Amino acid sequence: MNPRDYHYMARALQLAARGMYTTDPNPRVGCVIVGRDGEVVGEGWHACAGGPHAEVNALRQAGERARGATAYVTLEPCSHYGRTPPCSQALIETGLGRVVAAMVDPNPQVSGEGLDQLRAAGIQVECGVMRAQAEEIYRGFVARMRRGRPYVCCKIAASMDARTAMADGASRWITSEASRCDVQALRARSSAVLTGIGTVLMDDPALTVRDRDIVEAAGGGTVGVRQPLRVVVDSRLRMPVNARMLSQPGATLIATVDGDADGRAKLQGRDVEMDVLPSVGGRVDLGVLLDRLAARKVNEVLVEAGAELNGALLKAGLIDELIIYVAPKLMGDGARGMFRLPGLERMDQCIPLQFTDIRRVGADLRVTARPGKVPG
Repeated sequence: MNPRDYHYMARALQLAARGMYTTDPNPRVGCVIVGRDGEVVGEGWHACAGGPHAEVNALRQAGERARGATAYVTLEPCSHYGRTPPCSQALIETGLGRVVAAMVDPNPQVSGEGLDQLRAAGIQVECGVMRAQAEEIYRGFVARMRRGRPYVCCKIAASMDARTAMADGASRWITSEASRCDVQALRARSSAVLTGIGTVLMDDPALTVRDRDIVEAAGGGTVGVRQPLRVVVDSRLRMPVNARMLSQPGATLIATVDGDADGRAKLQGRDVEMDVLPSVGGRVDLGVLLDRLAARKVNEVLVEAGAELNGALLKAGLIDELIIYVAPKLMGDGARGMFRLPGLERMDQCIPLQFTDIRRVGADLRVTARPGKVPG
């Protein structure tokens, strides 16, 4: 590998990001084809599930100039038939001389087979260039393939004194418009948005992606914004029939432990799906819920909930990332906190966090952190 490999792979990763909001549940993939003379002869990215893959789009642009060229692809080319033919065969038939991949596909249906096919055809193969950056783009897909659960990101809007609502539940608006727009991008990249029935009863959120400009801003063209699945943890089936989210585009899933026929009957005729789950202390088993979502090909879950659900997820070790928008204001002792974490009484019981990013968004700070191991 040489420095040019990193240059072209960085470009391929930029192309992959153009599918950030549109490829789900497929991974976002970019491809750059460089001719023997060092000139880029083809570029492509996967724009939407069911559409041509990145490699095919790049090969079409390159045409005959792809013979003997090098292809830089952000994920191992697929080797199996799905909704589209295998990309490994398309690369072989074109007569490429070399393929550089950022990472092996974690999908067990591929997992090295695509690269093996390329090698068997006499193509030089390199793998691992900018792997860490690729894994970040594929974080949800990787989580689902490797551990059978989605990547879970918990978003919170809070004041400087870590309060998320006043004592009466009022929370509009703690953070700036810029932060709220930023959250739209988080929703758009997520497969599902998870909340609790308490938030529904208090705030009546729509939980939709409203900013349709984010796709074009990311360079993804006009494929259209995909609405994430809305998931409500509602153990006792208290979902109001007139909840705002039930009249929004896209589907709503209610996760409950209550199979009560009356509760189901009141929601008939609404675009609602019920999933009756095992209970833990009378509440939905959140681990099983995430397993079920993975089975539905949910890659990334964005949590937009209150202290109760946030705390339960955190204490169960089910949150991969926290994104906290911190507003420059103080809300006082009586206001509500970010997490309900009963039983934390000593310093050695604290849940450690690792800050991974801090930046300004409008008037606010956006703090990104990863929780460490929850003390037993």
